[in-house]
Amino acid sequence: MIVALYARVSTVRQAEKDLSVPDQLNQMREWCKRHNHTIAVEYEELGATATDDHRPAFQQMIGEANSSPPPFEAIIIHSLSRFFRDALEFGIYERGLKKIGVRVLSITQETSDDPSGEMARRIFNVFDEYQSKENGKHTLRAMQENARRGYFNGSSPPFGYQAVSVDVPGRRGNKKRLEVDPQEAALVEKIFGLYISGHRGKILGFVQIAAHLNEEKMYRRGKRWSKSSIADLLTNPVCLGEFYFNKWQNKTGKEKEKSEWIRIELPPLIELSTYNQARELRNARSPEKVPPRVLSSPILLTGLLKCSCGASMTLATGKGGKYRYYKCTSRQNSGTAACTSRNIPMKKLDQMILEAIGEKVFTPDRIALMLKEFRERLKNSRSKHDEALHRIKKELDKVQQATDRLYEAIELGLVPLDDTLKNRVEQHNAKRQDLLTEMAGHTRQKEIPPIELAPKTVHAFCNNLKEKLSDRSGHFGKEYLRLLVEEIRVEGEEIRIRGGYAALAGMLQKTKVGLLDGVPTFGGSWLPGPDSNQRQGG
Repeated sequence: MIVALYARVSTVRQAEKDLSVPDQLNQMREWCKRHNHTIAVEYEELGATATDDHRPAFQQMIGEANSSPPPFEAIIIHSLSRFFRDALEFGIYERGLKKIGVRVLSITQETSDDPSGEMARRIFNVFDEYQSKENGKHTLRAMQENARRGYFNGSSPPFGYQAVSVDVPGRRGNKKRLEVDPQEAALVEKIFGLYISGHRGKILGFVQIAAHLNEEKMYRRGKRWSKSSIADLLTNPVCLGEFYFNKWQNKTGKEKEKSEWIRIELPPLIELSTYNQARELRNARSPEKVPPRVLSSPILLTGLLKCSCGASMTLATGKGGKYRYYKCTSRQNSGTAACTSRNIPMKKLDQMILEAIGEKVFTPDRIALMLKEFRERLKNSRSKHDEALHRIKKELDKVQQATDRLYEAIELGLVPLDDTLKNRVEQHNAKRQDLLTEMAGHTRQKEIPPIELAPKTVHAFCNNLKEKLSDRSGHFGKEYLRLLVEEIRVEGEEIRIRGGYAALAGMLQKTKVGLLDGVPTFGGSWLPGPDSNQRQGG
């Protein structure tokens, strides 16, 4: 009989150090020799579990067995567990092979082809599956304890860290701890810097950062950066030293309950303020809030300019692109029946807006008035925040009392510890978390410090802002305009500009400490009234 040999070990360490695969193959060759079988091919599976079929050599063997005609009549294995440790999957593959005339034979668990032999194989499979699950349970328990003691269980450390072997007295072999990799940590800082501050006056997104790093040959452990790898790094709290073991299900890839996670404390790669600034920028640039074309468009007022009818105004050209205008999208799509507004020359309107921002709106005198009103609003809002905090604290006390009563009832045996009770406790915990989140928001708003700035700081801000807005070579001028201005509406011969108090205050604070660089993110509204910031349209 022409046969194929299949040998497997579960881990790479076994493949590198153990003689299991050569030993399996030698025993199977001897067995085939005694039974006068001809070996057509040998398959070696190094470091793959038998609880699923995600095994390259296994899939190659099954694929070649399904050739017509099959290149061998039987697959020889050392024991049934080498083929599969899942009884159901074993039966499925065995039946499929049997239909095409290929048998599965074990040299250590030989069984007949009659019903009693089939039943014996099923029993062997069930015991193999049970043993595999028991081994997995004990292995996971040991790895969890290893993680609790601060040791690293994986093979590939997160980017920015390296696994370093440490001697542990009283045991053979070494354990590993994660330490900062200086070179990779420097690259992590650079990536955050590129995302926050851009490069040479240009805003960079995930794709542009990946392209820039690849051009500079700053690879990720020998591999090129991609949009997803940049996004993963910028959104992964492991940069802050938050590393968890036992977070994911191995088979399904689903996230486990947080109570099962085990945190391993690591030295952070970046400052918390840097991580938060990048997160705020991601939120500000989210496609749900700002379409990508708005960020990437070279047109100054894209996403800001509105027609009197409420529709956006976009680029329109004339005479083969020689002339450029802002045109109402409603009129562009549906004609004058939808809107009768006229086109506005782009260059003229851009210049008018920039002049209005620099010369009429953000002047030292107007900024002083804005800050005064902002301080009054903060003062008036503190009482509202105090009332909200008082209400939230009362609700938190009620939730805590209800939870305590449930636990007391459990301890006294008055209620059974079933799924209904578990769901009730989870509801209390979810309500408590929502209240704490709301409390944090009110506390943060209440604790906003009053803004007192010297006149020279305000003058420095105004000069700096004019410089940023006048720089049309990069995207920073447009980005600063987007942060300070929420909407520019054309209403006949008037143009109304609406913006944010908090954004202005934040940028002034940046100027105060000499950090007005890159692109900050703030929110709020600074428009004192409907009669502000008007200028004749073109």
